[in-house]
Amino acid sequence: MRCFSRPIALSLIVATPLAIAQSDWLIDPAPYEASVTEGSGRSFLRLGNGLVQRTFWIGPNLATISLDQLATGESLLRAVKPEARVTIDGHAYDIGGLTGQPNHAYLDPAWIDGLTADPDAFRYTGHSTDRLSSGHPMWRRIRHAAPNTPWPPPGVALDLRFAAPPGSPAAGVTATVHYDLYAGLPLFCRWLTITNGTDRPVTIDAITTELLAAVEAGSFVGAAPGQMPTPNIHIETDYSFGGGMSAPGANAHTVRWVADPEYLTQVNYERLTPCLLEVGPTRGPAQTLAPGETFESFRTWELFHDSTDRERKGLAVRRMYRTIAPWVTENPLMMHVRYADWDTVKNAIDQCAEVGFEMVILTFGSGFDIENASPEYLAEMKRYADYALSKGIEIGGYSLLSSRSIDADNNVVSPEGEHPMFGNAPCIGSPWGQAYFEKLYAFYAYTGFMLLEHDGSYPGDWCASTTHPGHTGLEDSQWNQWRTISNFYRVCRATGVYLNVPDWYYLAGSNKCGMGYRETNWSLPRAQQVIHTRQNIYDGTWEKTPSMGWMFVPLTEYQGGGAAATIEPLAEHLDHYERMLASNLALGVQACYRGPRLYDTDETRDMVKRWVGWYKARRDILESDLIHGRRADGRGVDWMLHVNPALETRGMLVAFNATEHEVTTTLRPDLYYTGLTDGARATLADGTTLELTLARDYTVGLELTIPAGGMTWVEFREP
Repeated sequence: MRCFSRPIALSLIVATPLAIAQSDWLIDPAPYEASVTEGSGRSFLRLGNGLVQRTFWIGPNLATISLDQLATGESLLRAVKPEARVTIDGHAYDIGGLTGQPNHAYLDPAWIDGLTADPDAFRYTGHSTDRLSSGHPMWRRIRHAAPNTPWPPPGVALDLRFAAPPGSPAAGVTATVHYDLYAGLPLFCRWLTITNGTDRPVTIDAITTELLAAVEAGSFVGAAPGQMPTPNIHIETDYSFGGGMSAPGANAHTVRWVADPEYLTQVNYERLTPCLLEVGPTRGPAQTLAPGETFESFRTWELFHDSTDRERKGLAVRRMYRTIAPWVTENPLMMHVRYADWDTVKNAIDQCAEVGFEMVILTFGSGFDIENASPEYLAEMKRYADYALSKGIEIGGYSLLSSRSIDADNNVVSPEGEHPMFGNAPCIGSPWGQAYFEKLYAFYAYTGFMLLEHDGSYPGDWCASTTHPGHTGLEDSQWNQWRTISNFYRVCRATGVYLNVPDWYYLAGSNKCGMGYRETNWSLPRAQQVIHTRQNIYDGTWEKTPSMGWMFVPLTEYQGGGAAATIEPLAEHLDHYERMLASNLALGVQACYRGPRLYDTDETRDMVKRWVGWYKARRDILESDLIHGRRADGRGVDWMLHVNPALETRGMLVAFNATEHEVTTTLRPDLYYTGLTDGARATLADGTTLELTLARDYTVGLELTIPAGGMTWVEFREP
């Protein structure tokens, strides 16, 4: 970035970016440091890191006047909009922004001097910069995670301050739009704080924390909105709920690509092109601030893709999670013990310690009851935790929050025409809900348990009750319930309690969600389960790291299927048990091994122990990102490639033979994302070493022989 020492024409400020990215940030992020550049005479600010930059013009008011993807040289902004929008005591206000742009298809620099400030908008008053803060939430590292992960991540923070217009009903209220820009990836984070500087209470009725007039994704003259793609930007917030274990579904409450009513020259005949990003709750937050009090919004992350390639886009999203939520790289080997009596749990702890597993969960249906607050029960659970700790094992348990009914006084009261996402749901703001979280806090503070599997987590249900103590009515019900559960998850993250949550709460502190599976598939015959395992992992890791999703291994019968679906007796189905271990561990994924024991004979114990040892010896590369090769279909060899240019082992190919006969085949993995450029030293599973030359497209040819139903692997290092 350059600093300007003299006034400079607006045409140069918003013209071709000052620098184009010269190296691939997914391989070497080091060159891309984040900074804020201030223009001569404080006429503009530029927030950039060599990969993406956002430029703010400080004229009659402050507004974003350019947004550039530097890796491609693309200009992503077509029109000026307010920085945010807020409704206070029934009056709507823009925060920043300029008006008067004659055509919203593009922003001609010559127009900027003619833009004017809306007299009713919050006016820019100043800014400040700093390093990124200590993280949100805090992260206590107490178990294995991705190596060399800085926390907080390096980057720069920019705070833009605004004040309500004098003489308006909101006079005395101030707002700050916060930006974080991370080093080494094209990612912004932004959020809004509002401070009541008046001498009376004020209510924040509604907020829109981002309005971005992005360049449309294409030309669609007669298409309807659902038929048109949205701009190539990944948007995610920590105000996310259920959503089918996916980011788009979880953020549907909050993130909306809509038509821009000011874009009159778009080619779509109905002017419905989805090219205006609006981020904010659909209702509320309806929060009342006392004099001197500050409201803080949720956070929004904006990741600007430099490609439409599915694998590259997925790698970018996975890098985002590793950077802003590195707790998702914690990936303990866990057993779901089927019964919660002392003898069964003690045996499970002993077996986990013997074979190298790291965590025991008192699973659903085991009899574990986290809501039992009696002193006797808490003392018994502390006994469990103390014993587990003495064996080097962490212990935790299961609790169901939503998808159940409490009673009419405590259940969600849905607005007319709506219903709870899971059919039934208690309201977190009800007396029951408040007592439930008090019990959770007390349980973990006393017992020493270090894991919560929180099923049916809060899915975003609205509640119209006016008698629940945790909210006043419909408009504040979602916000208050979200704040309750996200605060609890943040405390868990700060204290090291591991969170298995089958909903999209990663950015609030959850460690793991489902990889993506249908539970009844685990009652299918064993051979089919093996294929489903690798299919689910292949499909789930396009946007999840291997450590972000759990799989399932039913050691005992699960939802039917009988003897054909189960592994017990374990020694009688050792080949299948080994295939399930290999299919998960070789792809860096942890499964819920659900049963009363991990082994029943010495031979079973030794097999499990051997695979755990194999995994731990290669853990860092196996938990690295996956490049997708061939999806399992039961008809041949399926394979994937782990890549990490920061490790000594740059890549690791794992290949499986799903057929009933030995297969010899040639695979051509693409080693580009390993960072290897000309050659590689390949070490095969049998110890054979090969010196390979990379082709112009970064591929290498490997002839591999894989036994029937078996697997093999190849590790790649510098030649």
